[in-house]
Amino acid sequence: MPKNSNYNSTNRSKHYLKCHLIFVCKYRKKLLVGQLKDDMKLSLLNITSKSDFEIEIFESDLDHIHFLIRYLPKLSITSIVRKLKQESTYHIWRSQHRNYLYTQFWKEKTFWSDGYFVCSIGEANPDTIKQYILTQG
Repeated sequence: MPKNSNYNSTNRSKHYLKCHLIFVCKYRKKLLVGQLKDDMKLSLLNITSKSDFEIEIFESDLDHIHFLIRYLPKLSITSIVRKLKQESTYHIWRSQHRNYLYTQFWKEKTFWSDGYFVCSIGEANPDTIKQYILTQG
């Protein structure tokens, strides 16, 4: 096994799992601006503080958000996506933005589109991917 300080170890594995993940706002609405954007980012960080994965870096454009996520082999990408989307939607609807969100989504309490983009980065240079994500804002 390669000796690399970037690898994580658990009792039974040594791993380096990172993915580039993108969520899009429902109907491509340009919602990720101002205080709502800041509150959504804080919500996402709070979710990861109680999870087996971490957001190494993330940045948003007006209607979507990019993440570089590091995770354990026991997790599936689907479970990470589900946790981030469900919990962030729940929290943003319970925030000061509730009335504004009702003007955008009057039929349902939603925020993110159903799909997502994911790409494993493998041994790609994470700094290159980080720079790409940072230029999205």
